[in-house]
Amino acid sequence: MGSRRTHEQAAVAAARAAYIGGFASTSNLRAGQIYGVPTRGTSAHAFTLLHDSERDAFTAQVESLGKGTTLLVDTYNVSEAVALGVEIAGTDLGAVRLDSGDLLVQAHEVRAQLDELGATGTKIIVTSDLDEHAIAALAAAPVDAYGVGTSLVTGSDAPTAGLVYKLVAREDAHGELTAVEKKSKDKPGVGGRKHAIRRSNGQGVAEAEVLGIGGPPEHNDHDRPLLMPLVREGQIVGREPLDAARNRHHRGRAELPRTAVQMSRGEPAIPTRYEEQR
Repeated sequence: MGSRRTHEQAAVAAARAAYIGGFASTSNLRAGQIYGVPTRGTSAHAFTLLHDSERDAFTAQVESLGKGTTLLVDTYNVSEAVALGVEIAGTDLGAVRLDSGDLLVQAHEVRAQLDELGATGTKIIVTSDLDEHAIAALAAAPVDAYGVGTSLVTGSDAPTAGLVYKLVAREDAHGELTAVEKKSKDKPGVGGRKHAIRRSNGQGVAEAEVLGIGGPPEHNDHDRPLLMPLVREGQIVGREPLDAARNRHHRGRAELPRTAVQMSRGEPAIPTRYEEQR
């Protein structure tokens, strides 16, 4: 499950190598297409957040994929989601996935809950930045399968950006954006569309990167939007020639204060500020 952590072609090669090395399947569909590696996956938190309720999300998934599907149960409350999943899919529910919190404790709690509900054949799948040490620590837990990502497709000495995609807004029935947020205990989200701007002084020197919820401040000549549209209504609108991208980078770098080139370890070139919703 490490495709998002490496180059797209390296992800395919990593999936092939992992399958040769003993992994049962991959979430990389391209590897399945090219090499015939078995493909599997579960739904994402964004899928749950796109629906009005967790019940709606689970119902849609079961109706589309059948009772043997794997439901992601830690978007909100794990025990409530497990009960809901069994209610919707019945005791033939294929599996549930845990992706946050104390996985050892949660696995035991979820196994006990599933057995009590009569879903004794429902499997437990665990993900969340796993490596060989984390898996060894879970050996005593009632876990049936593991989803491994970053530690599999990157070398231990290769730095990776610990970034994840989180849906923060969706269109409601009236065509308006409404805020959504993940509420799990250890990985909460902040709902609402964000804006990101670079704020400069009157001489064109950048002073701060500003993040906020809602639309950016209006009528401020010292703010430059940092978010640019890449795809609009299914059409690519953000493609630009290589030289244009290079020049844009140089213009942005020229805005930085002279202190930015000191490259102090651990210090940002300019500070980040957070604004309240407007």
